[in-house]
Parts: sequence; C-alpha cells; structure tokens
Amino acid sequence: MQPSKPRLETRAVHAGMEGVIESGSHVPTIDLSTTNPLPSVELGGDSYENLATGGTLEPGQSAVYQRLWQPGVARFETALANLEGSEAAVAFASGMAALAACLLASVTAGKPHVVALRPLYGGTDHVLDNGLVGTTVTWVHSVDEITAAIQPDTGLVVIETPANPTLELVNIAKAVAAAGDVPVLVDNTFATPVLQRPIEHGATLVLHSATKYIGGHGDVMGGVIATNEEWAPRLRHVRALTGGLLHAFAAYLLHRGLRTMPLRVRAQQETATALAERLNGHPALARVLFPTLPGCDPEGLIGTQSEGPGSMLSLDLAGGYNAATKFIESLKLASHAVSLGGIDTLAQHPASLTHRPVAAEAKPGGGIVRISVGLEHVDDIYDDLVQALEA
Repeated sequence: MQPSKPRLETRAVHAGMEGVIESGSHVPTIDLSTTNPLPSVELGGDSYENLATGGTLEPGQSAVYQRLWQPGVARFETALANLEGSEAAVAFASGMAALAACLLASVTAGKPHVVALRPLYGGTDHVLDNGLVGTTVTWVHSVDEITAAIQPDTGLVVIETPANPTLELVNIAKAVAAAGDVPVLVDNTFATPVLQRPIEHGATLVLHSATKYIGGHGDVMGGVIATNEEWAPRLRHVRALTGGLLHAFAAYLLHRGLRTMPLRVRAQQETATALAERLNGHPALARVLFPTLPGCDPEGLIGTQSEGPGSMLSLDLAGGYNAATKFIESLKLASHAVSLGGIDTLAQHPASLTHRPVAAEAKPGGGIVRISVGLEHVDDIYDDLVQALEA
C-alpha cells in the first residue's frame, strides 16, 4: 500500500527542512554570507554563469554571491512550492518586487501587454496603470471580457481572488480558459495556499505578498511567486539582474511563519466569519463584504475553488467617507494601519491609502473600511467594532 501524501498542516511544518536535522540543527541556520569561496577559476565562472542566468545551485558549484543564490531563501522557496503544489517558487524582497519580476520577464520576452481584472490591490493597479516597467494594460471587469481583450502581444492575465478590498471572488478555471495560451497570474495573498491553490485550477503564476499571512507577525517583508520550471528560471534571472533578492534573515522569518500559517489562517477565518454574520444588518452599515454572506459567492466558489472565505472583512458604512473616518478614529483595540494578515486586527480606509493612486472609476467607495481580522478573542474584536460603529 502506497503511503498517502502528508496533509498540508504536516507539510507546512516539514517542507523545506530537508538536510537541517542531518546538519546537526533542529531549526534552519541563518547564513549571512554575502560572498562565497570559489573552488577554482573555471568552476567559479561556471557557477556565476549558471546562477546569474536563472539556474539553481548545482553539486560541486559555489553559491558565489548572495544576490544570486542563498540557502535560506532556497529552503523557503521549496516549502512554499510544496504548499502551493507548484514545481518551483522564487522569492523576492517584497510582493511588488515579485510582481515587477513577472512583468519584466514578460516584457523582455516581447509580450508587454497585460489584461488585468479589476479590482486589484492598489499597488498592482498602480504599477500596471503607470506602465513603469514597460507594460501596457487593458482593464476588464469580468472574466467574460478577458478573451476579447487579449492581443498578439499579451503576456499575462492578472487576477486577484478574493479581491482587495471588496472580497469579490473570481473563478480561476474560467479565467484560465478565457485566457487561452496566455499565462494567468493569480494574487493569492488573501487566501494563502491553506485555503486556495490556483495551480490546481490552471494558473501559471501565483503571487504572494509574503509580508502578510506567510510572515504573519507584521515584522518581515517579502514576496514570492509559485510557478513552473519554465517561468522560474526567467524570474530568477530577473532577480539576479535587478537585485530584488530576499534577505537571508527575512527568509528565515518567512519560513518560520509558513510553519504556523495553517493554524493562524484557520483561526482568523473562524473569527472573521463570526464577525461578518454578527455585523451583517447593523444599521450603521450599508453592507458587509465577506464571501460567505448571501449574494457574495454567486458561483459557489467557496468549497470548490477555495476551502474557505479567509479572514479579510470589509465594511461599507452607510454614512460614506465621513462615517468611515469617524469609525476608524473611534477604534480602540484594532490598529489603524495598512497591511494585513498579522496576529492583531488592523483597519484601514482603502480609497485614502492603498488604493489612493487607483483611477477614479476603479477606486473603492468612500464608505469602505477594510478589516484584517487578528487572533484576538472574537467578542473583543466585535465589541470594538460595534462601539466604533455607534460612534
């Protein structure tokens, strides 16, 4: 009888740990070397060429230089790829650096056009609309519009699900079918591989701002792309040339965060679900945006594409911008801050912050407040939100 594949929680703990115990350590060590000895002139040159052009460290070769390859980063990449079910993963200094690498790889391959489905994270929207890295963009507002928007030089279709900050759900398999031969990049930051694995639904690239749920404690920044063996060398090549590397200590913290992520994500999701249900119908709210509430998942993607709704929650205050401002300034337990996915509850006004650069027609409503639900007791978070709503 063949042994079954370990479940995600087990893999989260053990993935990327190969060789650690054998080395005499119980946790990964942190190698801070910026440069590494070269075995010979010839081998040193071969090592440099291999790594600088997107290869991985080969037996007998030197790691040469931290910008090209780093053991802790490689361990984190192995672990993340294991959880996402991808052939490889490539880590970067931030989520935006990871996105920029995908765009640059597409541009340099002669495919600068991007089809992007709004809404997206404000930083993603901004870099696409700005064209900073040489891309052009066609915006669409439903999966049904993707096929018609594709051009001969389209290199990527970009989607995010659940979307930031409205929590709208996108059918990944339908988006992949609509894209045809064009690779689909899915921002999976909100769901994490604990709840959703876009590779299983045909996506080519899966983006994470690892700063969020993967790190999980608001103390480390990073980004990572899960992908196949065709795209991974291209992304490593961009990283080597542009210097968007993940630092060794950041890699250690992200790998550590990955090992407890299933417990945190599921606990936070349970709290967020209870909050959404209890707040739904509050007279100060025009609506509560959360995937499991009535009308928020018309295609039934929760339970099929995704194992759960996640722990992001958006409140649309009936009084618009002024009410949202008063609400945020009245919070006592939750912190008014950008970012998300940490252990403490955060609240922010997307239209004024993360989505401030977004074009007017795509900017979130002035009454929307995004809540990143933390690990505090559900009643304490609820009491804080309600007293702020009453204010």
